Amino acid sequence: MVGARACSSYGRSVARSLGRELAAAGLVVVSGMARGIDGEVHRGALEMGTTVAVLGCGIDRDYPAAHSELARRICERGLIVSEYEPGIEPAPWRFPARNRIIAGLAEATVVVEARERSGALITADFALEEGRDVLAVPGEITSALSAGTNALIRLGAVPVTCGADVLELFDLAPAAPTSATWGPQAQDLLERLRDGALTADELVRSSGADPAVVAAALVELELSRSVALEDGVYRASI
Repeated sequence: MVGARACSSYGRSVARSLGRELAAAGLVVVSGMARGIDGEVHRGALEMGTTVAVLGCGIDRDYPAAHSELARRICERGLIVSEYEPGIEPAPWRFPARNRIIAGLAEATVVVEARERSGALITADFALEEGRDVLAVPGEITSALSAGTNALIRLGAVPVTCGADVLELFDLAPAAPTSATWGPQAQDLLERLRDGALTADELVRSSGADPAVVAAALVELELSRSVALEDGVYRASI
């Protein structure tokens, strides 16, 4: 699963949610540990299963440096691999080259968010050359970040609207949701977020509840991984 480094909050949320759902169903999720979509894919997969990161440098290089903690977690629960020897520094040309390994390791490639000339589309091209399935997450027609994914769908890529669209390729069903019991306020907020992403202030206004009560309910939902917070906006994860 791959996508843009400079992604939107929508792309981040979708990538993490898909990574979590696919890993929960038993799939190993492969990505490139880059900023943006890749990082969220790995984080989501680690919440429920395992993941593989393919680097464009030696495996002893912390790149990007901001993902050093993520790399440590991947080493504990999955694998970090590279075709380059330890000590090899990252270089711009090495990342498109490593994309062929990402495509080659995976039975299917999912592009979450990509501009028209995104490196993620190079991964999709490698996958097609190997006869693998290519899927793409639809995006807003006015967003440059969705131009690449929408173009893939127009050319015949399978649109991904939920994890089940990917799992169907492997004859797998989504994992049964874990049972969770929330208070009435948390349940009400979750139902509102299932209708669309909202900020905490918007939830207070729409629910009419006390801000302190809403804050406590949101913490409850976050701890159970039922909602995710990104850039000040809450989205339902289940």
